[in-house]
Formats: sequence, C-alpha cells, structure tokens
Amino acid sequence: MRVLLYIVLIGVLSACIKNNPDPSWIEVNPFVLVSNPSLSGSEGQLTKDFRDVWLYIDDQMIGCFQTPFKIPVLKEGNVNIKIYPAVRNNGIATDKKIYPFMNVYEINSKLVKNQTLTVNPVTSYVNNSNFWIEDFEDASIKIQDDPNTSLASLFISSDNLTPFNGFNYGKVVLTELDSVWVANTTEQLSIAKNKPCFMEVDYYNTNSFVQGFLALNTNGNIYQDNTGFNEQPVSTVKWKKMYIELTELIGNSTNGSNFIQTFKAKLDSLQTETFICIDNIKIVYK
Repeated sequence: MRVLLYIVLIGVLSACIKNNPDPSWIEVNPFVLVSNPSLSGSEGQLTKDFRDVWLYIDDQMIGCFQTPFKIPVLKEGNVNIKIYPAVRNNGIATDKKIYPFMNVYEINSKLVKNQTLTVNPVTSYVNNSNFWIEDFEDASIKIQDDPNTSLASLFISSDNLTPFNGFNYGKVVLTELDSVWVANTTEQLSIAKNKPCFMEVDYYNTNSFVQGFLALNTNGNIYQDNTGFNEQPVSTVKWKKMYIELTELIGNSTNGSNFIQTFKAKLDSLQTETFICIDNIKIVYK
C-alpha cells in the first residue's frame, strides 16, 4: 500500500510540473536532533536515523520523502509547513512511520512561484517521554547473559571502531567454541497499554541476532521473538540504528505485566569468528 502511495506521489509531482510550468518549490534537508532542555539530559546520547519525513502544508498531507529532497508544490503565498521525523519501523523500509517521541518542526513561511524555499528542520524528544537506557558508560551493565544457555558473554568495549557518540559500547564475540549468546535486560518495566513504546538500538555487527520481548505476569510469562538484525559484511560494516515498535506487543499482554527485552544470537553458518556491538539501547514510552 505504501509503495503504491509513493508511485502515485511521483505521478502527481510529474503532472504538477507538466500542468503548472511555474510551480513553487520546497527543499527539505535532513533533520538535526537536539537536546530538549525540559528533559535535563534524560534522553541520553542523541543518535538518530530520520532519513524520511512526512510533509504537510496547511495541514494537507503532501507525502513521505527521503531527505534531502526538492519538490514542486501547487501552493503559493503564506503557508503553514509541518515536517514530521519518520522512522523505518522495525527496520522495514516500506513502513515509514511518524516517530511519536519527536517534536514536529513547524514554520510559517511564504511560497513564491519559480522560487525555492529551503527548510532545515530541527527536532527533539517530546516533553512527556520516559526512558530506560543502557549506553554502557557505567561500570555496571543492565543486560545480563543467561547463565544456563549463553556460551558467549557481553562485555564493555571502547575500541575505536568509527567516530561515535559516547566512549563505550557493548560487544559480544562469537566463535565456534562460544557460539551462542542469550541475554536479557535486568530491570522490569511497567508500561501502560495503548500508549506508544519503542526500542531504539545502535548496532555494528558481522553476525545476525534477534531482539525478543518477554511479558512477565502471574498467568505465565509470554515470550516472543520480535525483530531480526541482519549481519553486515566485514568490508562494509558500519554503525546503524533501528527503531522497534513495542506498542502492539504490550497491548497483547495481560494486565499487570512487567516487561524485559531479550537478545539471541548463534554463530552464523560458515563463520568461525564474528561479533555484535550494541549501544544506546533505549526503551522510550509515554
């Protein structure tokens, strides 16, 4: 459905240029993420992946576009422009969703025929955001290896992989001997149903792994494998970020549940030694 929407948008924009040889133009650059002073730094490191935005003009949806972009519009004169940061929900490129924890960028400006309005949007976390964070900057880690099933161990590393926020990150090395890693967050969170909740995680990996969700309640624990992270080739591995929606999982759990996150990995086939690096793990909720 979303792919069809993008095809329609391309057709509409092409028709706009053909039928209106003198359109107004709007150019939007990538979002800049800044700290929200009202949160007093509780949002942690400000890493992001807002490649896409939803654009509204005078509260009319223009579409979802990957930044930077420049498009013609059929409006001129004074307008209200709203730009919403979007995430690729659960890493799915076709599911570009407005991220509910970011402030909309809104301006009032003027569109002029044959001229380009350039917009440099800025955003921050909304005031009522709550955070659980593991950024590996403290001596203690809020993620524990499963003593019964995990052969590999998560440890703090500060190797200079690439320029990156913070000083440390978590690392797991998988080998033929230590071929399995299973771990979970140590703090149980109680999160209200029917309110948005996401996990954010930065990762740098040459081995695939899976994030899971465990609801703890008196009627029995409910576990579900949730989102997979594909391995990256050694020659091109880089830090990436994923946004994982937990809202529906929480909604499907029984009342009174507490929640923890899990991680699982097995040495990928045909490999003898691989690694998984994770950082800036955030559970963000309202």
